[in-house]
Amino acid sequence: MDGEPVSKNQKKHLTNGFIPNLKDKIVTIRLVFGGQPITGTLERYNPYEILIQTAKGPLLVFKHSIATMEPLESR
Repeated sequence: MDGEPVSKNQKKHLTNGFIPNLKDKIVTIRLVFGGQPITGTLERYNPYEILIQTAKGPLLVFKHSIATMEPLESR
């Protein structure tokens, strides 16, 4: 990338397959402003929100508030 800005098309390409590949899998989400990590099954998503099914019930997370998202390895 040699210090050149990333175009909008390249940004879309980088994230295009990440969230769809996590659908129906257990993930851990850490939010930008801290707090406890959220762990649950990724049920649904759209361009702005992700619906996670947690042990306490469904939780709607806005994508702009997510710092990291990682899949949990199946054991």
